Amino acid sequence: MTVHPRALEHENSFLPGVIPDESELTAGVRIEAGKRYGFFTDTTLCIGCKACEVACKEWNALPADNLGLTGRSYDNTSALSADTWRHVAFIEKIRTNGGPDTRLQPFQSNWLMMSDVCKHCDNAPCQEACPTGALFRTEFDTVVVQQDICNGCGYCVPSCPFGVIDLSTVDGKAHKCTLCYDRLKGGLEPACAKSCPTDSIQFGELTELHARAERRIAALHEQGATKAYLYGAPGSPGATGDLRHLHAFFLLTDRPEVYNLPAAPSRGARRIGPSLGSGLATIAGLTLAAIALLAPRR
Repeated sequence: MTVHPRALEHENSFLPGVIPDESELTAGVRIEAGKRYGFFTDTTLCIGCKACEVACKEWNALPADNLGLTGRSYDNTSALSADTWRHVAFIEKIRTNGGPDTRLQPFQSNWLMMSDVCKHCDNAPCQEACPTGALFRTEFDTVVVQQDICNGCGYCVPSCPFGVIDLSTVDGKAHKCTLCYDRLKGGLEPACAKSCPTDSIQFGELTELHARAERRIAALHEQGATKAYLYGAPGSPGATGDLRHLHAFFLLTDRPEVYNLPAAPSRGARRIGPSLGSGLATIAGLTLAAIALLAPRR
């Protein structure tokens, strides 16, 4: 096996062991059980490099998805899946009267880019729908699938309002982002945030991230970017209502639908009561109709 010359310069580590609480060095946050952690994704800083996608696949040993181009965008993965837990969307804004434009304003890219991921909802619909308890909330207040308990029923897939969870064609089980649960337990920053060269993906404790995001919004508004707002943060214009708040929230500059995010995501559990009521009413109506038809006539 050929070894790169630079690797030969450091045959042995000069460290006595694993750096304790390494996330303090890389993200400025110490990871402790019992606290709430998540991602703040500032889409205005995303350059579409896909370093987060690669880092996620490298760390979690996920296979590549669709190595060719889709024909619709420079984005090759196109969506989150069982094998792609981070997806950088390329949203082209070069349109005139509904059709493509052949001219650009000077120094304007007319692209929106966003690194999408599981939102780790505060009251996760997928967790509510899971009949086996395979989806659980960790000591870091994130949502993870236990593969040894998942039976592949797929109930979690339609319950997710963001289309995040997917069943693998290899093992038939549900897979999604774990917010690098194994790294958090070791005091390490999640791989995607650590690899992001522009700090578009920022990891930290939720309370601090919300405050940081508000400061960023204020700074952008002062610079004239008045369309910037937060999606998935409590009390923000893009708050997600019944989901309370998202552990992975975003700074956006256009409508949520443009980024393939629902404007008003909802939990399936909220529809159980009305659906059950309408079902019982239908059954009662059919029963009365049957009695009326079958009753002996005088």
